Amino acid sequence: MNDTTNPLATVYTSRDTLNQAIAYLVFNRPEVFNAMNEQLIREFREVAFSLASATDIRVLVLKGTGKAFLAGGDVGMFHAKKDDPTLEATVIPMGDYMHDAIVAIRNMPFPVVAQIQGACAGAGVSVALACDFVVVSDKATFNTAYTKIGLSPDGGATWVLPRLLGMRKATELIMLAETIDAPAALSLGMVTKVVPAAQLDEEVLTLANRLANGATVAYANAKRLLNESFETPLRRQMDNEIARFADCTKTGDFKEGVTAFVEKRAAKFIGK
Repeated sequence: MNDTTNPLATVYTSRDTLNQAIAYLVFNRPEVFNAMNEQLIREFREVAFSLASATDIRVLVLKGTGKAFLAGGDVGMFHAKKDDPTLEATVIPMGDYMHDAIVAIRNMPFPVVAQIQGACAGAGVSVALACDFVVVSDKATFNTAYTKIGLSPDGGATWVLPRLLGMRKATELIMLAETIDAPAALSLGMVTKVVPAAQLDEEVLTLANRLANGATVAYANAKRLLNESFETPLRRQMDNEIARFADCTKTGDFKEGVTAFVEKRAAKFIGK
């Protein structure tokens, strides 16, 4: 295992039984439920950019230390600066850094899994929504939270939630800012799977191992197509699909996949 530690964003990689690299990005401010201050946001951006350009990673898992995944922005910081006339100018670059990180997560050329054991609020919801899979414990809770302190959302929440839930439900979650539990989040389609808290680590590792041994280039092309789909007319989307399809035929994983299918055995993908 290789460790690279930042004060508030810890990154490490491990390898599964077939030696495929799984990276973990861990938010590390447990004393304030991983609330995002300027330092954490900057480190999140730096780490996300670094991971996005890595050539050996097959899967990324995002998780938080302590009782929470991410409790959104640091309200204590906002309170301390509530009368500061420079606050408006301060939050804009912070938001830009966070948005850079979220876009990097969304565009990473490998699957990203959010592991949520407890509270997920504010910008934490936005980060979770940017991931490809969201696996949560039965103790997890979600709250957009922004309007409770007189703010409108950031982090892409107003872009993702209407597409995921429809305008009516997205409006309800954002404006009323009521807490929803894990089963409700599952029924709405916000999360992938709910598991008992004691099984969360095991379930996430099982999923990560499965993805790490999948066809990474095919995943990357599928993710790119899904990202583009809401903004692309049907004919152009289909043109893009066949271009990405053709791109996959140049990979060793394609050759292995079709050979394994014909030979009636499990494919052994290497991610390229």
